[in-house]
Amino acid sequence: MSEKIWLSAPTMHGEELKFIKEAFDTNWVAPLGKNVTEFENETAKYVGCKATAAMTAGTHALHMAFKLAGVGPGDIVLCSDLTFAATVNPVSYLGGEQVFIDSERESWNMDPKALKKAFEKYDKRVKAVVVANLYGIPAKLDEIAEICKDRGVTLIEDAAESLSSTYKGRQTGTFGKYNALSFNGNKIITTSGGGMFLSDDEEAVEKVRFYSTQARDPAPWYQHSEIGYNYRMSNIVAGIGRGQLLHLEEHKELKKNIYKRYKEAFKDIEVEMNPYLECSDPNFWLSCITINEASQNKVTPEILRLALDRENIESRPIWKPMHLQPVFAKKDYISAGEDVGEDIFRRGLCLPSDIKMTAKEQDRVIGIIKRCFDV
Repeated sequence: MSEKIWLSAPTMHGEELKFIKEAFDTNWVAPLGKNVTEFENETAKYVGCKATAAMTAGTHALHMAFKLAGVGPGDIVLCSDLTFAATVNPVSYLGGEQVFIDSERESWNMDPKALKKAFEKYDKRVKAVVVANLYGIPAKLDEIAEICKDRGVTLIEDAAESLSSTYKGRQTGTFGKYNALSFNGNKIITTSGGGMFLSDDEEAVEKVRFYSTQARDPAPWYQHSEIGYNYRMSNIVAGIGRGQLLHLEEHKELKKNIYKRYKEAFKDIEVEMNPYLECSDPNFWLSCITINEASQNKVTPEILRLALDRENIESRPIWKPMHLQPVFAKKDYISAGEDVGEDIFRRGLCLPSDIKMTAKEQDRVIGIIKRCFDV
């Protein structure tokens, strides 16, 4: 059996150990410390926001974003439908109600037209909007931000998959009032696990730090006036992140090259790559395809996935839309009329996008897919 080709696995470089060793040498292995502070500062500088708070997970950063937006029992949050559950689960932690917004075809992200329809339906009940940048491809962020601004509703940007992607020259993770990153093991850079809350509202970031360290009041004894959480990143984990951040642009370029090779290789078969807007510069975290409708009676995403799996190659279906998930079956879903996300899920597959994958290995992937199309 050939060596496993992964969908997207961590890639370590060595600098990570320097920062981890420094934490060990100074005996600063407990939560917080120099690595956490510097990782926050370095990320804020890279992204171009005023402040950040390093967290144990991107999900926790989103939880804090919804909390600061004032989401509570019965409040409506308009959510990207074609995304991972972590984007929307924290709404339930706070007793809010998700309403799922369909995608547009140009980027597979939240459709501004469907978003406007949702506002017309729910009006004053809407407390926040959360938009995800699917697979590292930026959404129509300026349109979505303008819609939220006009209605005085907080925009939260889930940039978990899109660190280093830009939209009209501006880094993702800066378009919302509150924003979130993920450093999970499969992301473009990793801390093994972890995430980050980002905002230009420095007071909000300080509040997140407060909530995330058990909401301990400034007293010499342990005193708590609010419910808190144990969400802050450890100094060891942040050391990994500092080393990874040095290679972010390199990782992005490698991801982009993988996408380009797939696109060129598949130009003569009945598939299309995940699209992006010309005004954006994605990080191409995952390269994906959709099978053209005409070929669906012969080749399906599952046929491709199993063919790759037999050769020890990992691929994955497109995220199943949230409104199709059993746990959210009773939630509302709003489309501009075409059910784009369902169609992408039905016809789509995420291909191996690991930056350690060699050109020869990628050729293996390409060859297997082409053979399924008798090419």
